[in-house]
Amino acid sequence: METQVIIVGAGPVGLTLAIDLGRRGIACVLVEQKAEPQFLPKMERCNARTMEIFRRLGLAERIRAAGMPEDVPMDVQVIRSMAEPPILRLPYPSVAEARVLTRESHDARLPLEPYQLISQYTLEPLLLEVTEELPTVTVMRSTTFLEFTERDGGVLVSVDDDGGVRRTLRCAYLVGCDGGVSPVRKQLGIHLEGEGDIARLRQGLFYCEQLYDRLPVGSGPGRGRHYLVAGGPPTFMIMQDSTRHWTVHSAVESDDEMRRMFERIIGIDLPYEMLYCAEWRQNLLLAERYGEGRVFLAGDAVHLVIPTGGLGMNTGVGDATDLAWKLAATLQGWGGPGLLASYEAERRQIGERVVGASRYASLGYRAWLAEVRAEIGDDTPAGSVARAHLVEVANVEQRKSNEMIGAELGYRYVDSPIIDNVPGGPQHDLRAYLPTTWPGARLPHMWLKDATAIQDRLRPERYTLIDVVGGHDEGPLLAAFETLGAPLDVLVVADPALRAVYERDLVLVRPDMHVAWRGNRLPQAVDELAAKVTGHSNTNRASDSVSSR
Repeated sequence: METQVIIVGAGPVGLTLAIDLGRRGIACVLVEQKAEPQFLPKMERCNARTMEIFRRLGLAERIRAAGMPEDVPMDVQVIRSMAEPPILRLPYPSVAEARVLTRESHDARLPLEPYQLISQYTLEPLLLEVTEELPTVTVMRSTTFLEFTERDGGVLVSVDDDGGVRRTLRCAYLVGCDGGVSPVRKQLGIHLEGEGDIARLRQGLFYCEQLYDRLPVGSGPGRGRHYLVAGGPPTFMIMQDSTRHWTVHSAVESDDEMRRMFERIIGIDLPYEMLYCAEWRQNLLLAERYGEGRVFLAGDAVHLVIPTGGLGMNTGVGDATDLAWKLAATLQGWGGPGLLASYEAERRQIGERVVGASRYASLGYRAWLAEVRAEIGDDTPAGSVARAHLVEVANVEQRKSNEMIGAELGYRYVDSPIIDNVPGGPQHDLRAYLPTTWPGARLPHMWLKDATAIQDRLRPERYTLIDVVGGHDEGPLLAAFETLGAPLDVLVVADPALRAVYERDLVLVRPDMHVAWRGNRLPQAVDELAAKVTGHSNTNRASDSVSSR
């Protein structure tokens, strides 16, 4: 079998990559060892940036319909048990409330799409169904990747199906989205660097039909998405998208202890079933490289983080969307040789920041957990003092896990070979998002005068030059892109509010919605700008800037 791209691994990252490539007309083969997606409790939240990516793939509403109902509270609570008033409640808007806030916001500080809680065992089958609907994508289930060989300007990939039949596939590019033990990464000889096996916990998946409905609405012990237990071994419980399934992570030693922990958390006698229980290890690891030659890596194959902060799978989706348009551009003939080379330059720095953000969030959780005193559950003056002290600490430290909007939306590519590398730029802030069109940043969401979102006006397969004042002659840049065969749209939206946020008259946006260049007029050497952002430039150094300063 011959194809353009082979993807190993049909988790959310591999599936997103296959969908993105398939919708760009790229022929793909997706190789997956499992016969069907597994009902296992892994990730449970698509963050705002991931939902914007899924919106561009036409999947946001389909994912929301399959996920947690939009009116479910997103509160985080520190508790002794769910039968008692919480020690601390951190309120966060439901999806419905967040969407209202977005509709009413006109300063670009909020994302176009809020987060969505959807369990991985719900998301994977949905994405797989979408993938199998695409005529450009072939899914090979029950098929094990064996090895690859680069040869004659392509890659030969050996696989083994469930009948024990070895087959050889040929492709132009291979992508390993095959998890933390990635066989593709291991064959490349690429190592993971950082902190491994930091701690070990057990994870249990429970089904409890009555629990959510028994939780009161409003103040007191109530509904939320995360319940963090104060006292005993480190333990927290997460509501899954059905509101009937719950995952518990706890530093206990056995399945029986996990059952007793669940009973302690809920605090009342309710029928339940433990569907799954296994040990997992906390890691903060980053691959030394993101690929080699015609072979690339994405997702957990290159970064393993502690789930605290919810950045792991979401960062992998960012990897997929960055790699997809660059692979497509290269295979379609208009992407220059520097385009695919920029994948590692851009995404590894994000992986490094995410590892740091995950460490920051985890340390926040550990900081307040260390302040739990033995008398915290006592109905005594000492108990009241212990609870007040914990509230004071946890109200600061736990927010480090739950308020990561800067890490989600505010990351930008620094010293990328395919953007205009203007020196300086805003500081990276994990906790806060400051809208900016500084080259490398995500284009901030803004509503236009006709109440449409500017992101929806940008076609995902093309660059877009946004003119926010009107009256500029974009012809020279259009001609420069046409010479390279690269697709460019011009969007004129003369709007003072947009100009105030975007800070320049002209903003050039890449197919992945990241800013490549901005200025108040086009540079004289528009051919150099076009060559740089499409990977054709021979001088892709950080110091090279084509700004019209």
